[in-house]
Amino acid sequence: MKIMNTTELENWYGTNFEKDLKGKRILFEDIEPLLKRLDASKFEKEILGTSEEGTSIYKLKIGSGKKKILIWSQMHGNESTGTKAVFDLFQFLQNPGSLESVKNDILNNCTLVFIPMLNPDGSKKFTRVNSKEIDLNRDAVNRVAKESNLLRSVLDAFNPEFCFNLHDQRTIFNVQGTKNPATISFLAPSEDLERTLTVGRRETMSVIVSMDALLSKIIPNHIGRYTDEFYPTATGDNFQKLGHNTILIEAGHYYDDYDREEVRKFNFFAMLQGMHFIATEDDYTDYKPYFNIPNNDKKCYDIIYRNVKNKEGKIEDVAFQYDYQVMKNELVFVKQEADRGQLTDFVGHKEYDLEKKELKKD
Repeated sequence: MKIMNTTELENWYGTNFEKDLKGKRILFEDIEPLLKRLDASKFEKEILGTSEEGTSIYKLKIGSGKKKILIWSQMHGNESTGTKAVFDLFQFLQNPGSLESVKNDILNNCTLVFIPMLNPDGSKKFTRVNSKEIDLNRDAVNRVAKESNLLRSVLDAFNPEFCFNLHDQRTIFNVQGTKNPATISFLAPSEDLERTLTVGRRETMSVIVSMDALLSKIIPNHIGRYTDEFYPTATGDNFQKLGHNTILIEAGHYYDDYDREEVRKFNFFAMLQGMHFIATEDDYTDYKPYFNIPNNDKKCYDIIYRNVKNKEGKIEDVAFQYDYQVMKNELVFVKQEADRGQLTDFVGHKEYDLEKKELKKD
């Protein structure tokens, strides 16, 4: 198994990531000029169709290899880290610098198709669902939404061997057995209620093993494994069941990185490593280390106030989570109480000890 050089990756990323895309709320108008300036001699670009509200949904294609990989992002409008990482990947495919051989391996052996923003209506409102309140990630069977049908049409026409399904996960997740936030979590989706270890799932797991091996050199003990409970209407589960090995990447929290600008980098590294593994390997039997990746747990809050005196005069802890709302076309944080009591088993990304008058940051 070839693992890319982390120093070279860090050096490339520091000067070449897509600097014109930043923040937690990424809109179609943010990505459209970037799509238009992509090198037309390298990328095939087309408008695949439109969203429920008529916004263009783009499809891009690059590479000439036999191995086919489909990547989509922002099927949930409020999950934009993967979108930023996709545009970092576009930068890499145009200008890989000292990593030219990695780019050549990928493009000579693979054909890549991207849908960089599947749910532009949801991105505008910063909601998980589309404009008709449909969760596209639970619409793989009925395909009520236009966006779901567009994705499925690409899947059927392109017939990819592998898919990358890019999502964001909430700040509540930690790596099981640690106080560390689950910064990147992976999943090889189940194909049935029994979570059968099919050939396709084992192949998917083997790619994830390579991605975990790379990230573990950079952010050890911050990588988790998402629950493999079977969801009969979910996109990844159904695509995996149809024979398209689907790798779920959940971008999570990193230290004081609520805009997920650091996490986008780790997301990009993971995708690039996964693609390079697919491009250069034909042996997908090394899947067992997948089960060594710790599960996600739910032991984190955004803020915990320790040793708070309540109305009855008792001492307790009070936890808060951030919610996000669009106000006057700006994304704002809204702090909401989430729990109170003796929260010794939980960790806050920021903690204030009112007894000691200390601030602890994750």
